[in-house]
Order: sequence, then C-alpha cells, then structure tokens
Amino acid sequence: MITTIVKPNVEHCDPPDFLNNQDLRDWLEGKAQQHNLRYLLAHAEDGVIWGRFDDHRLKTSGDVFDQFAKLRSQILQQCRMFGDKCEVMLWKVGKDWKARSIEDTNNPDCLPDDEHQILWGTKPEQEKDGFTLVADGQEGLKHAVPLINISFDQSKTLYRPLRLTVRHYLDEDPDTGVVRIYLSRLVYLTGQGGQAK
Repeated sequence: MITTIVKPNVEHCDPPDFLNNQDLRDWLEGKAQQHNLRYLLAHAEDGVIWGRFDDHRLKTSGDVFDQFAKLRSQILQQCRMFGDKCEVMLWKVGKDWKARSIEDTNNPDCLPDDEHQILWGTKPEQEKDGFTLVADGQEGLKHAVPLINISFDQSKTLYRPLRLTVRHYLDEDPDTGVVRIYLSRLVYLTGQGGQAK
C-alpha cells in the first residue's frame, strides 16, 4: 500500500498579549476573519466552551446559556478555532500565550481521511440563539453546541448524533518507512442532519 504524505502549512503566530477579556475576543475574531474560521472549542479551568463565528463575530455557549463557562483570558487553558481549510490554536505556557495555525494548502484530493469523533449528547434540552443544549445518558452530562435542528433518534438508546471531524496529517520515517500521525487539527462540527444557524 502506498501512503500519500500531505504536509499542511504550519505557522507560529505572533504571541498575543491580552490585557483583558475584550482583547482576547478581538484577537479571536481577527484570526477567524483572517482564516475564514467557523467554530471555536476552548478549554478553561471552569469548563468547556463552544463557539461559532457569525460574520466574524464570536458567540459562545456561555453567552447563550448562563450555566456554562465564560470566555475569560485569566482562566483559559487552550482554544482551537477551526474551519474547512484551517485551524488556529491558542494555548498558555506558564503566563505566556502561544499560537499557531495549520492550513491545508495542497490538492484537496490528496488530503488524508478524516476521523469523525462521537461527542456527548443523547437528547436535546433547548435550542437558543443558534445553540442546542444537549444532555447525555442518565448522568445528565451537558454542553451547548453551536448547531440547531440536530437529528436525535429517541428510538435508539444512547444514540449520539454529534460529530467532531479531526484531520490527521501523516509523516514517514525515512529510515524505517513507518508512517505515523505527526499533527492533527479540528475541521468541522456536525449533528448528522443538524446545521449551523
């Protein structure tokens, strides 16, 4: 079997410096506009934050539903903004911010196969402002995804329609010929019939 090795364009961005939460939001919206990014997935000390860029303006799950974490620079650990062709990742090392972008620049016919990861969510609880609050199983684990009209099949026990698409880039060791994943990025969020508003 011949494996096609596809190398994306990886760039380290100028390290941002956020004096306040608005600086963080402005930086994220600027990168979303620059790279035509659609979604945001962030991890903070107080929870997971989903977001969506509409006309390059960010709306987060915490903006829509009060019970979810708010986007705050002081407690943000990492953040990935992503779309069909690019991901920008922001993360904190000590007190310093780091950022990098991964952009597909090669022939789309040569891109590696994507992985579709299953996300929590067996039933919808509420749709609001383009987000759906979903719960999972008897534990009632909840998050609010930036999708609406998600097709939940209540006849199937624990059916989870939410998918996060991840693209893995491969590299070949020149000495051994072993091919491995050396880089991954987020690509898309879908609800198997759901749509972004």
